[in-house]
Amino acid sequence: MSRLEFAPNLDQINVTDIKRGLGEFTPRAGRHVSFAALKEALKKAGYRLDSARLSVEGTLARDESGWWLEAEASKQRFAVEASDLLKDVEPGARVEVTGDWRALDESKAESKARREAIRPTELRKLSGAGNTPGELSTGLSGIQVSLSGAAGARGSSPAPVRATSPGLTVYKGGALALRYGYTRQHLGGLKVDRHSIRLAASYTPTPFVQLEIEAPFHRTSFEGANDSGSGAGSGFGNVTLWSKYRFYRALETWGDRQAAVRVGVELPTGRGRAGGLSGLPEFVSRQLGAVSGGLSLHTDVAYSQAKGRVILGGNIEAVLRSERDGFRMGHEVRVNTDLEYVLLPLKYRSPTRELFAILETTYVYHNRGRLRGERVPGSSASGFYAAPALQYTVSPRLALEASYQLPLIHNSGPQVLRTGRSLIVGLKYLY
Repeated sequence: MSRLEFAPNLDQINVTDIKRGLGEFTPRAGRHVSFAALKEALKKAGYRLDSARLSVEGTLARDESGWWLEAEASKQRFAVEASDLLKDVEPGARVEVTGDWRALDESKAESKARREAIRPTELRKLSGAGNTPGELSTGLSGIQVSLSGAAGARGSSPAPVRATSPGLTVYKGGALALRYGYTRQHLGGLKVDRHSIRLAASYTPTPFVQLEIEAPFHRTSFEGANDSGSGAGSGFGNVTLWSKYRFYRALETWGDRQAAVRVGVELPTGRGRAGGLSGLPEFVSRQLGAVSGGLSLHTDVAYSQAKGRVILGGNIEAVLRSERDGFRMGHEVRVNTDLEYVLLPLKYRSPTRELFAILETTYVYHNRGRLRGERVPGSSASGFYAAPALQYTVSPRLALEASYQLPLIHNSGPQVLRTGRSLIVGLKYLY
C-alpha cells in the first residue's frame, strides 16, 4: 500500500488494531487519492478492503447533481451524498467532512474527477483563518482490511528459520537476509567445525511470484584423532537461484492459510576441494570442502496456516545433484515442520515488536554418493533433528532470528560425516 502515489512511507501507516485489521494514514499533500487504487493494491497484496473512512478539509459547493467538496491543495473533488448534516450549511462554506469513502459507479457517466464519494457521518465548520485550505487533514482513517493474526504479525518476519515458508516478503518489493551458521560434524575421531555466512536477496514482482539469489561463504576447520594432524580451508559455496510461486492463499479473521511451490538451480560456482588429512578415505576427505556436488536442482512444496497466536507449517524438499570433479553427495529428501507461537506482545494491537517462539523439526535422507562415476558403499544417511528458535520483529522492515538444532536420531554409513549441533543467527531487512 505504501507504493501508491498518494500513500506515505511504510513507517507512517499506523496499524491501530491488527486483530480487526484496522489502520490509518494521512495521504501525501497535494496528491489525488483513489478508493479503487487502494482496493486494487490491497487485493494484489492478498488482502481485501472491507471499508474505508475519509476526512477531508475543503470548500463545499452545490450544483444540479448535488453536493461536492473540493480540496483546494489538490483540486480534487469529492461527491458528498445527501445528509441531514448539510441542511444548515451554505455553499462556499469551509468544512471538514468525515465519512464512509467509496467509488462512484462509472457506468453512470460520472466524470473522472467525481469518482470519489463520501457518505458523511460528521461535519465540522472551519474558520477562514484557522486551517490550511484544501488539505486532506486526517487522511484515510480506519482502513478495514482482512488483515489479522499471523497475516499481519508476519509482515516483516517471513519465518520459519530452517523450513521454507510459502509466504512472500512484500508485494513489489524485496528483502535482504544475512545469516551466520555454525555446524559441528564428526566421524570417529575426526572433528569438523563449519562456519558460514549466507547472503540472500529476494524480489517480489507480483502477488504470486518471488525471485531470490543466495550466495554462501564457508570456512571449515578439522582435526584428526590421536594428533594425526589438522587443517582448514575457506571459499565460496555454490550460488543458488530460486523462484517461488504462491498458488493458494485464504485469509480469515485473525488467520491465514497459504501454499507455494519453489524451484531452485544450484550453480557450480563454489570451491570444490579442500585439503584433507592423510589416511582418510577420499570420499570423506572430499566432504571437507565447501560444496556437495555440481549443478543441482532443488524443488519443494510448502504450506502454513495461522490462527490466533499459533502458526503451523511445513515443507517437503528434494535435491538432485550432479557430480563435480568426480564427486557428489547423494540425492536428498527433506521433510520440515514448523510450530510457532507469538509470545509478545501480550495485548496485540499493532504489528512489530513481536517475539516468536519456534520449534522446527527436520527429517533428512540422502542416498549413496558417487566418486568418479561409481556409487560409494556406506555413503547414505538419514537423521531427525529438532531446533528451537526465536524471532523478533524490530520494525516493519527489520527482523532478527536465532535457531539451535540438535540431532535426535542419526543413522549414517561409515563414510558420511555425522552432523551434531548447529546454530543459525541472522537478520532480514525489507526494502
